[in-house]
Amino acid sequence: MKVKTLEALAKNGELKGKRVFIRADLNVPRGPTGRISDDHRIRESLPAINMALEDGAAVMVCSHLGRPKEGELTENDSLKGVADYLGKLLGKEVKFATNWVEGVDVEPGEVVVLENCRGNVGEKKNDEELSKKMAALCDVYVNDAFGTSHRAQATTEGMAKYAKVACAGPLLAKEIDALTAAVGGAEHPLVAVVGGSKVSTKLTILIHLAPLVDTLIVGGGIANTFLLAQGKKIGKSLAEPELVGECKKVMEVMKTKEGKLPFPLPVDVVVARHMGYDAGFRICDVDDIQDDEMILDVGPKTSMMLRGVMDGAKTIIWNGPLGVFEMDNFKEGTHDLARTIAKATKAGAFSIVGGGDTIAAAKAFDVADKVSYISTGGGAFLEFLEGKTLPAVAALEARFEK
Repeated sequence: MKVKTLEALAKNGELKGKRVFIRADLNVPRGPTGRISDDHRIRESLPAINMALEDGAAVMVCSHLGRPKEGELTENDSLKGVADYLGKLLGKEVKFATNWVEGVDVEPGEVVVLENCRGNVGEKKNDEELSKKMAALCDVYVNDAFGTSHRAQATTEGMAKYAKVACAGPLLAKEIDALTAAVGGAEHPLVAVVGGSKVSTKLTILIHLAPLVDTLIVGGGIANTFLLAQGKKIGKSLAEPELVGECKKVMEVMKTKEGKLPFPLPVDVVVARHMGYDAGFRICDVDDIQDDEMILDVGPKTSMMLRGVMDGAKTIIWNGPLGVFEMDNFKEGTHDLARTIAKATKAGAFSIVGGGDTIAAAKAFDVADKVSYISTGGGAFLEFLEGKTLPAVAALEARFEK
């Protein structure tokens, strides 16, 4: 990724006295009372803010929050609570500005959080006039919101076109570097784990990754459709029979791979007659699934097989669980996978984890700090794996020589 970076500008002393606009991702989950329940994204925004402050800049921080109707913010859509929380983390007063498109009062050494950008009509449509107006507020535009970089919106793509200087913040740069290391510049053997309920939601990822990886592991409902493509009976398991043909194409690509098992489908599974915390279950081989049973996890033989596949891996991409890990009776396959990836990481593999369910699993099984990198971007992470161009990143790359 060839872009200007905030870090380089700060090292060269190019931020002193400048008005710096940081597009952060402060879209944090909150409880019924509005209390922030997970501050990970706010903490990830701190390096860019501190970097600009330490170099003497006047800092404006912008983000969206939730999914409000554009131009019609409610009290629940406001970033005021996030601004107060940010102030506590920074240990200094953080100002808050509404109707900020018309102008922002901020001096060097100060931080002001701008009200939810989706309160501005034209934000999501990437309105050109709005983008120009916002770009005029600053001397330096910084995109540090990887999680929204797959969206061409006014504060993510439009401002990057029209600001005097446009650069990537440390979080965005770190994300792109990590994803590039995991895909384009990966060390081999490269193993990708793609799980989830439906092939249709991950088909483009599977098609893009198949030629690039040495081993492709599929799990959840996705694996069920591939088992159908193998001619297996899967009872009443979740699957998409209409995509069997597409699955066969992916399997044909993986057949060309050499070395360890290139496409290890489950050999045994955990089945039940209904999905629930109270569901009785049994472990059986994939050839022994009854018509009234559904697959809800992989079995111990499959987990052992996957441990062997991971042994010696240099790069691991993990997106999606292997079963219904939220329920104790169907968690062991994903739990074992998490431990296996952590062990491979300790042995020297570069591992990257992305996607909401996958991050939740990594945290639930206490391996979040035992993998190399956890991506903050959900949709952006997936679109990168699909080989798509991220509009916000492309806009920064276009400004590299300017």
